[in-house]
Parts: sequence; structure tokens; C-alpha cells
Amino acid sequence: MPARLDYGWRLFATALSFVVFGVCGLLFSLVAFPLACVWPHRASRQRAMSAIIHAFFRALVAALQRMGVMKLDVEGVQALRSGTPAIVVANHPTYLDVVVLLALMPSACCVVKNAHWSNPCLWGIVRAAEYVSNADPQGFVEDCARQLANGYSMIIFPEGSRSPAPNRLHAFSRGFAHTALEAGVPIQPVLMHCDPPAFTKQMRWYHVPERPFRMTVNVLAPIGVERLAPREMPSALAARNVTRAIEAHITQYLFDYGFFKTGN
Repeated sequence: MPARLDYGWRLFATALSFVVFGVCGLLFSLVAFPLACVWPHRASRQRAMSAIIHAFFRALVAALQRMGVMKLDVEGVQALRSGTPAIVVANHPTYLDVVVLLALMPSACCVVKNAHWSNPCLWGIVRAAEYVSNADPQGFVEDCARQLANGYSMIIFPEGSRSPAPNRLHAFSRGFAHTALEAGVPIQPVLMHCDPPAFTKQMRWYHVPERPFRMTVNVLAPIGVERLAPREMPSALAARNVTRAIEAHITQYLFDYGFFKTGN
């Protein structure tokens, strides 16, 4: 396929994907959320909503691959599907990171920005699936711990928003560390990478790369918080130590895997 025609097709396919995502999100909010409100059993309701969202994002990722917009490489996905609750901590280079992780994880809950709770395409999704808002730090830890106790893994991007540059991370916030210490669950570090960059903080949706972008997901070995913070350590200091250790761990592996380049 000629390069110009290929680019035009991927631009069209990208626009179509955003439209489908927006329309389906709006329909979910208008139809599924009201049904969820009258569902008699909270636990089964959340399982059903999570399964629907997982299936939708799997289909969306598969469609993006089939249309030639993206490619996906995943290493260690079995750890994300083990069924053991964990806090999945990942760097956040692109808008699609959460879409890909939810497509890979059948039983997952997300921490989402407070702004998404009023987004017309997302408000029903985040409420029906009982995702966790980052608006209230104390409520954040309690809500995450409750979801972990219910058997869900938590997807958390501790940068808070997409990475500021291809070779740099935002400083990690400590919410995930407080949650891990409170709930006593392992931290599952995940590396996210996109080459060439797409849907970054600096790019608009129509800034389509010159070739299909490749999303790479590398799931590292889980880390128990007891290795990073002794039980007798004060909670604030323990959370600080865990945050620093996990941020350094992920950053080092981003260099080791070649996702970050020395000297850039």
C-alpha cells in the first residue's frame, strides 16, 4: 500500500475508533448504568460490568490491530491473569495504556481522574464498574483496599497523568504505596512503551505516526511491600520508601529494556 494511502487509512481508522469509543461509552452510560442501579446484588453487578468493559476493550484493541493502526507485544501476561489481587503499577506514556491493560485483565479495577466522573462518555462506565476516584486521598486508599479485598486487582498510574516526555516520568504519588501497606497485597510493576510515540500528552488524536505504532507491555516480577518497608516503620515513612523504591525499579527497567535512552 502506498505510504500516503496507508497514512490516510490509519488516520480514518483512528478517528473511527474514537467515535466508536465515544458512542459506546455514551450508550453504556445511558443504558447499562441505569440497569446497574437496579441490579439487586452489588457483587454480581460489578463482576458483570467489569466483564462487559473487559470484552469491549479487548474488541477495541483487536480492531486497532486488525485495521493496521497498532501492534501489541505482551510479555508476562499470565501474572496479570493469575486471579491473585495485586496493585498493578505502570508508567503512563500514552492515552491507550489503560485500554490495553483492561483488555488484558479480566478482573481489574482502575483509579481514574476525578474529571472523568463528569465526562459524558465515561461517567456511566466509571460508576457502574465502581472505579476509584483520585479526588480524596483518604477515600482513595479505603476504596482501593475494598476492591482488593473483593478480589480485584487495582490498576494505578502513579504519575497521575501521561508522562511529560518520552524519556522522563512524573514523580510518583504515594497513594499506591499507602494502599499496598494497608491491604497487604503485592505490587505488580508493569512497563508500558509505545514506538513511535502516539497519543502522548503533547499529541492530539489526529497526530498519527508515519507507521503503525507498537505497544509493548512487559510485566515484571511482583514485589512484596514487606521487602521495602518493615512493619515497625511509621506509615508515612514506609509509604515514602515504597514509592521511591518502585519508581526507581520501574525507571531502571525502562532503561534496561531500551525504552528510555541514556543521554536523551
